[in-house]
Amino acid sequence: MPKFIKHKTAEELVVSLKTKGLLIDNDLQAANYISNIGYFRLKAYFYPLYSEPKNNHFFKNDATFDKVMNMYRFDRKLRLLLFNEIEKIEVAFRSTIVNIVTAELNDVFWITNKKYFKDEGYFNLSLNLIQSEYNRSKEEFIIHFKSKYCSIN
Repeated sequence: MPKFIKHKTAEELVVSLKTKGLLIDNDLQAANYISNIGYFRLKAYFYPLYSEPKNNHFFKNDATFDKVMNMYRFDRKLRLLLFNEIEKIEVAFRSTIVNIVTAELNDVFWITNKKYFKDEGYFNLSLNLIQSEYNRSKEEFIIHFKSKYCSIN
């Protein structure tokens, strides 16, 4: 198992990357990216730029910090697009469940009624979580609900 090595500053990491063959045009900018994003987050994007054998951690001749950052940015944008779409699916799925169960049981507050649940312990835990979130919420629709109707218990 490798031994833990003392923490290096972003500037020291830039020097280390350059000695391993990574081409860096702007040391200060690279150090800022390493400081703000994190070396270990960026390290995953170094891997495709390593020469063989990759476990030596030396870079290919055309490996640049700009390529690392381009892969990072692409990955970040892809993640944001995917999570945006996943959120839409999640919201639609939750809404469908609520609508179907509410229609079946003819009870809009079915989620607060333990008779509809198998495990009373899990039900109580879930209800306590809902109550806690409801009590601390500052969302406008929750404030409106509290003022117009009543609290859930």
